[in-house]
Amino acid sequence: MADELTPETPEEEQPQKKHKQRKNGLYPGVSDELAENMRTGWADTELHGLEPIAQAAHTAARRAALSARFPGDRLVVPAGRLKTRSNDTEYPFRASTEYAYLTGDQSENGVLVLEPSGGTGHTATIYLLPRSDRENGEFWLSGQGELWVGRRHSLAEAEQLLGIPASDVRKLADELAEAEGPVRGVRGHDSVIEAALTDKVTKERDEELRVYLSEARAVKDDFEIGELQKAVDSTVRGFEDVVKVLDKAEATSERYIEGTFFLRARVEGNDVGYGSICAAGPHACTLHWVRNDGDVRSGDLLLLDAGVETHSLYTADVTRTLPINGTYTDIQRKIYDAVYESQEAGIAAVKPGAKFRDFHDASQHVLAEKLVEWGLLEGPVERVLELGLQRRWTLHGTGHMLGMDVHDCAAARTEAYVDGTLEPGVCLTVEPGLYFQADDLSVPEEYRGIGVRIEDDILVTEDGNRNLSDGLPRASADVEAWMARLKG
Repeated sequence: MADELTPETPEEEQPQKKHKQRKNGLYPGVSDELAENMRTGWADTELHGLEPIAQAAHTAARRAALSARFPGDRLVVPAGRLKTRSNDTEYPFRASTEYAYLTGDQSENGVLVLEPSGGTGHTATIYLLPRSDRENGEFWLSGQGELWVGRRHSLAEAEQLLGIPASDVRKLADELAEAEGPVRGVRGHDSVIEAALTDKVTKERDEELRVYLSEARAVKDDFEIGELQKAVDSTVRGFEDVVKVLDKAEATSERYIEGTFFLRARVEGNDVGYGSICAAGPHACTLHWVRNDGDVRSGDLLLLDAGVETHSLYTADVTRTLPINGTYTDIQRKIYDAVYESQEAGIAAVKPGAKFRDFHDASQHVLAEKLVEWGLLEGPVERVLELGLQRRWTLHGTGHMLGMDVHDCAAARTEAYVDGTLEPGVCLTVEPGLYFQADDLSVPEEYRGIGVRIEDDILVTEDGNRNLSDGLPRASADVEAWMARLKG
């Protein structure tokens, strides 16, 4: 990795020491001759006639709804800033969900501002970093200059792509500090913008904005549904990739599985939507096992929970529990089939007009029945459910909203989410599981170390639901047949 030229570079290490150095310049140690040379001789690369991004009409409608919800308030929604990973390296940037949802843009330091404009309307402006300045040398001397990290769109190009007037973000903090009138902002992404608003916002008013933007994402529009399907389809291919290399994973570790799926995510999408869970053997009993450094052994199960994130930041979230050698043992099949039956009941409960909790209750009822039937719990089933006794082995809720965040709409009010009612356009996961820890002495030894989860992405439709991830088999016999075909 190249090391950028910085002001701290010792003078004696600079080339062309005999040349006159720039005085009072931004970057000491650069000769006047080199600085002048770098300022000139560059072609005009401005792009013209750009088509709006695919979601431009949808983001405009979202901004209009936001404007109507908060008349008279200045609304400030930042994308966020780069975060340091270590020393002078940064994590890959991911724009805040609220910002990307309202603009379609993913630029670091970007800020969307809705300025009240008479009556109840707003004027939207997107504040962005302009092209790197070639006059002051920023484009080649700054670590975030274009010769280091790549070209970014000019403000004029951004306007064409996003359908929003664009302005220089470097002036925004001062403008916000001087502005008057009520303000609401999305917190937690940009400390510079938040500092400029310190005396103008309240935690309660900002929280109302955050909650609104979370609840607004519950019902997906046509663009979002298409992106979710695209994410799921790539995820299906990623799962197929994994099955084809299980023999190589056995020779290495869970990391081989993680890397295999990641390749598909990066080739067909932006990234993985969350840290892939590649849990083999007893690791499947750890709900968020993301270390992925364990052994992959024939005869064990692999719980693979992973999702591709599209370039527009919509993610899939799918889980399959696979026999590493291609065939379930009797006890593995018994537990797997119970989870499959539970998931079938949960999916059947997803429909317009149903309560959000209905699919969870339906799935949990089946699992409780199985645990009583196997003698692990004393019935009746209603008593088990009332006391929550099944949760020793079911552990988690049966699903969540899905969208730009893997756990989408997380700031929504309880009455609008888990106590709410399903309607067409809602996308959620149905993911029951049973987990028998390796050290659980309350179950027979043959159960210990087995974890099973099956998860699919379900869209509520006008007449019921559609399983977006039905490209992956779920029934145990179908899983075995599918794996046999892929392994050849």
